[in-house]
Amino acid sequence: MFTLNKLAYELSALEPHMSEKTLSFHYGKHHQAYVDNLNKLVTGTEMEDLSLEEIVIKTTSKPEFSAIFNNAAQVYNHNIFWDCLKPADKEVGIGANIPQGELLSAIEASFESWDNFLTEFKTLALSQFGSGWVWLVKDGDSVKILKTPNGENPLALGLKPLVAIDVWEHSYYLDYQNRRADYLEAILKNLVDWQKASHKFL
Repeated sequence: MFTLNKLAYELSALEPHMSEKTLSFHYGKHHQAYVDNLNKLVTGTEMEDLSLEEIVIKTTSKPEFSAIFNNAAQVYNHNIFWDCLKPADKEVGIGANIPQGELLSAIEASFESWDNFLTEFKTLALSQFGSGWVWLVKDGDSVKILKTPNGENPLALGLKPLVAIDVWEHSYYLDYQNRRADYLEAILKNLVDWQKASHKFL
């Protein structure tokens, strides 16, 4: 049986950029529902003993497994999302929460500068019509940004997720209403654990 991954921080730890109310609702209600639904759907089937990643890959782009894929992919996506966040470091100056080492070099090689990367990431995220996700992924020795609709993700493409940001409306509406741009700015500059992303890139 799949279970809800435990958060590495308290529900209030991401404030003021993500409120305890939003995190409690998003993690405790939405994410938990995907876990519960997935367990119901795979129990007694050939997928019951597969890993989460194996289920996502096996069901990608197969309409007959759409319900299983939707729930498995959303469990996977949310696991990545929560794992790539951390409480904001109040001792770090503005603009100091950035990747280090090889990841920063790869970002600068692909996007010319850190500021250009932030602009392109936000632009792509804002262009995602309706629900979906935006990813920074490792592709060989380089990085690129992807957007995916609904629960789709880079796993089936053989790409390694470094950062995932949820742009479903429930991820930001309680705190930012329709201001997706403000939500993205807050997450990218304050809550993404760029040190962890840098380690994943190695």
